[in-house]
Amino acid sequence: MDMALLISAFATLFVVIDPIGLTPIFIALTQGADAAHRRAVGIRACLTALVILMLFAFFGEAVLGFIGISISAFRISGGLLLFLTALDMLFERRTKRREDKIEDDVMPDPSIFPIAIPLIAGPGAIATIILLVGHSSGPLETAMILGVLMVVLLMTLGCFFLAGPIEHALGHVGIVVITRIFGMLLAALAVQFVIDGIRGLDWSGVFG
Repeated sequence: MDMALLISAFATLFVVIDPIGLTPIFIALTQGADAAHRRAVGIRACLTALVILMLFAFFGEAVLGFIGISISAFRISGGLLLFLTALDMLFERRTKRREDKIEDDVMPDPSIFPIAIPLIAGPGAIATIILLVGHSSGPLETAMILGVLMVVLLMTLGCFFLAGPIEHALGHVGIVVITRIFGMLLAALAVQFVIDGIRGLDWSGVFG
């Protein structure tokens, strides 16, 4: 088992899903709700996101093959997408878009949309799970990656359950600092995805 892959999987999924960054959004979307309703919304959102991401983990590469896209090409495009996400985090554009969603999409039950989709299982998370599973060397590593995904989603749910105390403890400045740190880490991991994709390309048709 490649421990480096699992560490990278946890770091990437944690950064992309961003449980801490989602917490104030969750608070705003469930403003005025009691603790039981908040728990129900959080559980539905995380379960929905888990189902979506596991479907892409198992069938995403097959869909790519059907439409003629190699996993190496998808690694490169996914890395570029993650890099753009990192830039958004570093320059606070991601937070601004999430706040705009709150203003535009106020719903009585936001568990499916916008919390599960696209805030948890967004394009970055979908690209990441396809890339990670495609990079695994066998069923055991695939199972471990899916286990890491479940751990990250459980941490997300835990943050939702502790939304009030976490918001109070970190404050606005704390959340901004953590988001910037995660953004730098995600940028480095995105570059690594691009490098791995370039290495995996079939250059024989180009130079042969």
